[in-house]
Amino acid sequence: MDQQTEYADAMLWVLVFDTIAMAGLVMVVCYGVWLAHKVADLMSEVTVLGERAGQLAELVAEIQPPRAGWELADSPGLLTVKAEPGARIST
Repeated sequence: MDQQTEYADAMLWVLVFDTIAMAGLVMVVCYGVWLAHKVADLMSEVTVLGERAGQLAELVAEIQPPRAGWELADSPGLLTVKAEPGARIST
């Protein structure tokens, strides 16, 4: 073999490994972009979850527990409480 053939063979291997390295680099960049999109989606969902938690806290704050002596409901099937304040209710 002459020197030019050996050089061409060596350059072929360099090109093969460079191509593999470039393909790997493209895959890493694509994965990074995909991962950034997933993180953005996750942060959006966490923001929505925080807003829903705030709405739930507002709704829970509006609930007032009944006191003894109040009528809870006059509808059939619902409990009506009629006790004197301070009275013990036995079951």
